[in-house]
Amino acid sequence: MGQLSGPTDPTTDAHWEHNHPRKGFFTDTSICIGCKACEVACKEWNHNPQDGNLELLGSSYDNTGSLGASTWRHVAFIEQGQERITQARESGRALVNLGMPRIGPPAPDSSDPAEADTTPPDTADFRWLMSSDVCKHCTHAGCLDVCPTGALFRTEFGTVVVQDDVCNGCGTCVAGCPFGVIERRSNGTVKVATSREDQHDEHPAVPNAGIAQKCTLCYDRLVDDQTPACAKACPTTSIKFGDHDAMVETAKERVADLHAKGLTEARLYGANENDGVGGTGSVFLLLDEPEVYGLPPDPRVPTADLPTMYRRAGLAVAGMAAAAALAFLGGRA
Repeated sequence: MGQLSGPTDPTTDAHWEHNHPRKGFFTDTSICIGCKACEVACKEWNHNPQDGNLELLGSSYDNTGSLGASTWRHVAFIEQGQERITQARESGRALVNLGMPRIGPPAPDSSDPAEADTTPPDTADFRWLMSSDVCKHCTHAGCLDVCPTGALFRTEFGTVVVQDDVCNGCGTCVAGCPFGVIERRSNGTVKVATSREDQHDEHPAVPNAGIAQKCTLCYDRLVDDQTPACAKACPTTSIKFGDHDAMVETAKERVADLHAKGLTEARLYGANENDGVGGTGSVFLLLDEPEVYGLPPDPRVPTADLPTMYRRAGLAVAGMAAAAALAFLGGRA
């Protein structure tokens, strides 16, 4: 299991003999356009079934809703009106209007993502915050720590992967994830749901039905020294991939750049190795509070409290043994 909390190298904890640097994502939400290319690329590469019938949620232009067993990358559309913008301004943040995705051919100077202008425009009375969410591949992964079958394992790249042929579908990992990422698969495109109400019906023909599923950070691509499908497909370089430490440094530089432009609402999520999960392999640049994006503000892996629980249990056992011994000796006297 390795270290349960605090800063550490997860690959070292897993006792891999190969010296591979930890890999990870940096998702810069300030330049995400909500195109969902990452969602499509993820599904195509991993042969993941469709979620539901792709109808809009009604509360958003989104049609998938959240991460799940069949959606390993999810792009959220967070719409904010004047009231929320006013509240944010009152809290001292400078806001940014990301605009809607461009319709039509790309601008002449946007053919090369490396040359794209990443300067956010001025804030208007309405804005969209778009964010491509994914498994965090935590330094201390709750799903991995509580799995009773060994179906989840830590790869040589520091990521966490589910082995389909070992998972028994018990769901313990679902409860162990503080982000609500991992889920058991129960539906898909083999038999498309006719409405959102029946999309959770059981369909036995669905691949890996009943098995826990989540992002693998394209482990099969990593072993061949390839970029994960989602990062490869992202047209704006919102999703960046590389060595974890380099991604964190890139994220910090981006935040500093936005702050220098007066966009003080930019902050990092998952880059603090002293948080409740020891930092995450997937680091995010956010433009509002984590709760706005559906992320826990202070994630904590459940197993972090095990040492304290064991100590308290040991003291309780010792106290009970001492009380029993005193009662026995007192009875003999």
